[in-house]
Amino acid sequence: MPKTKDAPVLKASAEFTSLREKSRDLAKGASGSKSSIDPKMDLSSLFGRKPRILVADDDWLNRDLLQAYLTASGCEVLTASNGEEALTQALSYSPDLALIDVQMPKMDGLELCRRLKATAATRFMPVVIITALDSEDEKLNAFEVGADDFITKPYSSIVLLARVRSLLRIKRLHDEVESRNELLREVLDRYVAEDVADVILTDPERYLKLYGETRPVTVLFADIRNFVSYTEQHTGPEVVRTLNHVFEGLSRVIFAHKGTFDKYLGDGLMAFYGAPVAGDDDAQRAVATAVEMQQLFEQIREDPDIDLKGLGLGVGLHSGEAIVGNIGSSRVMDYTVVGDVVNVAKRLHDRAKPGQILFTSETYKELNGVKAKKLRSLKLPGRQKQITPYVISVKDL
Repeated sequence: MPKTKDAPVLKASAEFTSLREKSRDLAKGASGSKSSIDPKMDLSSLFGRKPRILVADDDWLNRDLLQAYLTASGCEVLTASNGEEALTQALSYSPDLALIDVQMPKMDGLELCRRLKATAATRFMPVVIITALDSEDEKLNAFEVGADDFITKPYSSIVLLARVRSLLRIKRLHDEVESRNELLREVLDRYVAEDVADVILTDPERYLKLYGETRPVTVLFADIRNFVSYTEQHTGPEVVRTLNHVFEGLSRVIFAHKGTFDKYLGDGLMAFYGAPVAGDDDAQRAVATAVEMQQLFEQIREDPDIDLKGLGLGVGLHSGEAIVGNIGSSRVMDYTVVGDVVNVAKRLHDRAKPGQILFTSETYKELNGVKAKKLRSLKLPGRQKQITPYVISVKDL
């Protein structure tokens, strides 16, 4: 047959028809018939679902050819004939990858790519720029706006699908990391303030070491005094309701001062400052937490729906070096602190009367502008060295 000027179009049309037939075979395979997908070109296994691909091209033939290639490879395909439509599709349906032609009406491919990379919801979506131009400037322009790859027309369908597969693998890994970070954030939000969690998530391996490390910290213990008598005089539901109400307020104070919540201890709790994120004012924030806790407890006392008659809050703090890390067994593990600083804070807290905050001279020397009364030195059980405590009373606040 003699060559004609329509030969390329006829060839493309024939290829397109063949791909359409493969797409129909794929649809049959999904309903029970044998799939015609070449295993080497099957992209559906990457996510455990069909990858969603956005194809943006103002040329209907190019658009439909890409759609046929991708559908035959197990993808769900979104199409757009201009940049604005493509942006809407991307924001509405969260594609896993976008194939974008440079020359499009309303918004060209480079501007579309720039906007996708500047938008939080789509900035990690791989973008492949497709163009008929093969100059270094074109490639540079594409990469400057954030494109992840660059393909020149005419292209090989095998090479195109290989690049798509590679970028989808990267996207899958990113999604897995994001899922783990979301889970980690859910856990962190139970123990630290939101902005502290943000810092930790920038480098979890640095801030959440799986082994213990020595860090300077300030440890805080607080509990409700005379609570044993309270439990004898109130029903179980009343006791739980009171504890939950008080703990809700106290834990909120810890987070407000960027402390790390450690654990509840019966009618008390433990927190520490200086890990996983350290600051220059860890002791200052710890004492500020204790003061606000006492003030909050007095406010709760005025609530007619909560009976705190005969109860008070005792708080103890100590500053020093402790072992910080994930401590426990292979099945149960807590991010906590251990060491002498914890023991001193606990024993000092045991001596605090209702409405008192007791802390050591090691904590006091780290404070600025805090008025506290110095007490006589004392020896705590199990320790050879005496400590010098300071006290702040709720009546003086």
